[in-house]
Amino acid sequence: SNLLFQLINMRYERKSTIVTTNIPLSQWSEIFGNKKLTNALLDRLVHHSKLIQITGPSYRMKSYSENKEVKS
Repeated sequence: SNLLFQLINMRYERKSTIVTTNIPLSQWSEIFGNKKLTNALLDRLVHHSKLIQITGPSYRMKSYSENKEVKS
């Protein structure tokens, strides 16, 4: 979490940054383990940001299913 915080902090209000994740932001402190640092990280990430949530079926699962059918 410290390394990611340092990266985001260096880029904060200077550069554009794209982050993709399959883990909800509400669970990041559980993953990174340091609640204060994670909150500071998220504060910088979501300030001036556009959050895009994509829902629907997974393209990977579709590809996996198609490949599985071809092999059978």
